Amino acid sequence: MAILRPAIMTLLLLTIVTGGLYPLATTLLGQWWFPAQAGGSLITRDGEVRGSALIGQPFHQARYFQGRPSAGSSDPMASGGSNLAPGNPELDKQFAERIAALRAANPESSRQVPVELLTASGSGLDGQLSPAAVAWQIPRVARERGLTAEQLSRLVAANTETPLPGFPGLPVVNILKLNLALDALRSK
Repeated sequence: MAILRPAIMTLLLLTIVTGGLYPLATTLLGQWWFPAQAGGSLITRDGEVRGSALIGQPFHQARYFQGRPSAGSSDPMASGGSNLAPGNPELDKQFAERIAALRAANPESSRQVPVELLTASGSGLDGQLSPAAVAWQIPRVARERGLTAEQLSRLVAANTETPLPGFPGLPVVNILKLNLALDALRSK
């Protein structure tokens, strides 16, 4: 029994530290240092939660900018990729369907469809696009909203997030924030 006592005490100590104290400390520090992120990065307008800046949402109406396709229907409980291999005929079929739909909806845009509008992200929940992929959609949104391409280009530029200086990364546009700004533009 004397040989088991140190093992049991070590187990209890580590259980308390790793199962209780450490999670409590990281939760409290996260809430203190990063309250918005720890709360889900929720975006609210007029007192109503419209979504999270971290999770992509489907926008199917032509008057809105559209994000990346999602293998999980943009459901955060069903995140994940399609797991289709690059040589899978089903993936080729999905690409062909997406290209045809995007070209039909965006006839004024170039024939070269940005790859991020064709491929789902690894999580299926990516809410950002590159400024180039958003710019490709400007003619359609301008036509549907009765706005100029210049107005929309300024709106996209104002909603482009760049990485902090000295940190790697590319500029991105959060589609939910952009579409909310687009709605606010029309209500002015």
